[in-house]
Amino acid sequence: MFLLLLCLFLLLQYFFTLGKMTHYTCFENGKPITYMKADIILGAFIPIYFKLEVQQKFQMPFDTKLNLSLDLMQESWTNYQYLLTLYFAIEEINKDANLLPNVTLGFHVYNALNFHRKTFEGPLMWLSGSSEFIPNYKCRTQHKALGIIAGIRPEFSAAIGTLLELYKIPQVTYGMFDSVLSDKDTFPSLYQMSPKHTALTKRVISLLLHFGWKWVGLVVAEDLKGMEFLSELKAEIVSVDICVAFMEKIPTNWKLQLITWDHLMNLNQHTKVNVYVFYGDIDDVLLFCIINGIMSKRKKVWIMAKPHFVFLETVFYESNYLMSFFEGSFSFSRNTNIPGFKLFFEALTPSQYPGDLFFHKFWLENFHCSPPPLLCGNNKVCPLNTSLKTNPGKHLMITSESSVSIWNAMYSVAHALHEMLLRKTEISSHKDTNQDSLLPWQLHPFLRKVQFKNAAGDQICLDENKNRVEKYDIQNFLGYSLLVKVGEFVSKSPQDQGLFINEVLIKWPSNFNKTPQSICTQSCGPGFWKLIEEERSVCCFSCVFCPERHISNQTDQEECIPCPIQDYSNPERNKCLPKSVTFLSLEDSLGMALICTALCFSVSTAIVLGIFLKHQDSPIVKANNRTLSFILLISLLHCFLCSFLFIGQPSTASCILQPITFALAFTLALSAVLAKSITVILAFRVVKPGRTMRRLFVSGIYNSVIPLCVLIQLVLLGVWMGTSPPYVEADAHSAYSYIIILCNKGSVISFYCVLAYLGILALGSFTVAFLGRDLPGTFNEAKLLTFSMLVFCSVWVTFLPVYHSTKDKAMVAVEVFSILASSAGMLGCIFMPKCYIILLRPDKKSLKWFKNKTKYRNNRLTN
Repeated sequence: MFLLLLCLFLLLQYFFTLGKMTHYTCFENGKPITYMKADIILGAFIPIYFKLEVQQKFQMPFDTKLNLSLDLMQESWTNYQYLLTLYFAIEEINKDANLLPNVTLGFHVYNALNFHRKTFEGPLMWLSGSSEFIPNYKCRTQHKALGIIAGIRPEFSAAIGTLLELYKIPQVTYGMFDSVLSDKDTFPSLYQMSPKHTALTKRVISLLLHFGWKWVGLVVAEDLKGMEFLSELKAEIVSVDICVAFMEKIPTNWKLQLITWDHLMNLNQHTKVNVYVFYGDIDDVLLFCIINGIMSKRKKVWIMAKPHFVFLETVFYESNYLMSFFEGSFSFSRNTNIPGFKLFFEALTPSQYPGDLFFHKFWLENFHCSPPPLLCGNNKVCPLNTSLKTNPGKHLMITSESSVSIWNAMYSVAHALHEMLLRKTEISSHKDTNQDSLLPWQLHPFLRKVQFKNAAGDQICLDENKNRVEKYDIQNFLGYSLLVKVGEFVSKSPQDQGLFINEVLIKWPSNFNKTPQSICTQSCGPGFWKLIEEERSVCCFSCVFCPERHISNQTDQEECIPCPIQDYSNPERNKCLPKSVTFLSLEDSLGMALICTALCFSVSTAIVLGIFLKHQDSPIVKANNRTLSFILLISLLHCFLCSFLFIGQPSTASCILQPITFALAFTLALSAVLAKSITVILAFRVVKPGRTMRRLFVSGIYNSVIPLCVLIQLVLLGVWMGTSPPYVEADAHSAYSYIIILCNKGSVISFYCVLAYLGILALGSFTVAFLGRDLPGTFNEAKLLTFSMLVFCSVWVTFLPVYHSTKDKAMVAVEVFSILASSAGMLGCIFMPKCYIILLRPDKKSLKWFKNKTKYRNNRLTN
């Protein structure tokens, strides 16, 4: 097994080495691969062309046990666009009479090999002027360049930057911005054309939030930039509640570790994760396509966070199946519009650059013919109308950010040269400026201050400390080498950022028929709040229904919002509804019943009073003091009528009148009953020996009972009204869906003092009447008074617990019912028997009947 793995390792090393070594270079005696003679020369290091051949069978280590047969034959012309952009920029600059008048700009292009042991090959050739690398030796100084355009990779720029710094040669890099290269103490002669990507993580997070993707996977290259991106992203996603389901780091030496497979993940195990954030290079994409692309049953949405991903489709141009793995994914890119470049490209012919062998090879591969000036071998002659307009070459028509950076870099150096030449002309105006006297170090002050607007309308500045508007196009990958702009992200400052998406243009992966979801738990809708358990992620939670009087009107609300006091929550718990106002009103069936009952009893009392007035001279009416009977009937009438104050919408006046009328009416009624009871006792005690009783009866002491009792009650009411009178209260707590308008008693102590006093009067009346129940006399009403006070006390003793056990308007109803019941009990027990005699047995109320009844009783006793 060990030997098998060793053989596989050596085989992979051979193929990757083969891919590295198969490069086309044109160095002959230190000459560049292509050049243009001119007054001022610029050096350029560009990775022109490479050919990679990989043929290997991989045994997949996961449960799928798929045999992956991969045959990648990729011949990439992608980087050749950089050289064409350089041609275009040089021609445009030389045509501009206002930029470098009377001066032509040329170039020496060297191949920038992307391998550490080949990094210094081009720069040393350029500095030495020969194919032999002689340190600190410069040949052909008359052709030396004033500046260098280099660095699609930061590693290359950093490596040659130390060497170029020895000669103070300015280097303008066109690769992605790197914070390491911005250290002016280490690289004082290096300028970065690409602006700082300050909003790198912001645009990724904005895209995730726009589609509601909260459960994502991170795949990051394990290099310096990848770790910086990872730390920034993890720090920022916490504040927006985005969670990382898994995180995979791709080692920088993944080619050597490809045979181990132990630490590589299986994407199929994360079924809920439909969105992956990827930060890496083209090589890292290749790895994931090999490992996960073919074996994945369900496609995912990839967000390519790293810039310069515009050539994603060219990596697998000839492998459509691998290419479809990224269908529906997103990438970010800057404005890649170079005005006039398309027309320039379509008009190109090999005869324009006869020294560029790469262009000749590219022409042969696209048209399978050779133009007449460069006819070679057995190739046929191209027709006269052959041009790149008819067969443009797919790979070269996709303009990248690096191409735009090369274009801007050339113009930046040209503007700096323009300013430098103007300065020299002003200083030495009496003689012509000699270009040979220009030195590289003289260009630095002008490069630092260069600032202009290019043909595309973008503001260009090499000072990285200046704030620049960052505008990124959001591109959606439709599969089979097609990227479509679906939105843009604009960042003017950390506080001013905006994302614009046209979802109609987006094409999702084929296994999704709508916008895919990538969440751990389904969102809690309105009416629910999310409960996050301590041991779980913030994105994995439980949805709990809001309690009573609380709502949640948003998705994934962390806590329910209590409704205002005057509102209540609807059954769905997603909105607060205004409470309706309620009170014991005439429209209520209960209120109507109580009003009708009070009205009936009031009419009955009035009728009884009328009967007594009509028969006031009859013995049954005169008995027990008819004046007290009239007072008692009037007080009972007021007791029935005072119940009307408790029904209807309370007001300040009604709240104050309720206890006053209730207390005075019942005090008057009870004191009248007490006076009647005393009258009965004194009337029957007078006939017996005892001067004291006779004096009390004659003096009319019973007539002072009513004023005295009423006076005491008035004092209690005065204290109550003077300290804490009743007031109107809106009770929004007792009921759920409505506000109860009722009268607050104010001082509860005063309220119970009034009730206690009435209770004392009732007990006193009951006691006195009970003592006279067995006294003789035909019209002795002591028994009736005793029974009426028993009913009265029973009603109010029952009232207390019932009153405290009810709420809202039921309390008022209980109070009204107690008033009516106690008053009706007194009316019925005291006056109904007398009315029966007066109306139905009139013979019993005459004096003759009393005498016959007495004579009949005496005869029976004699016999």
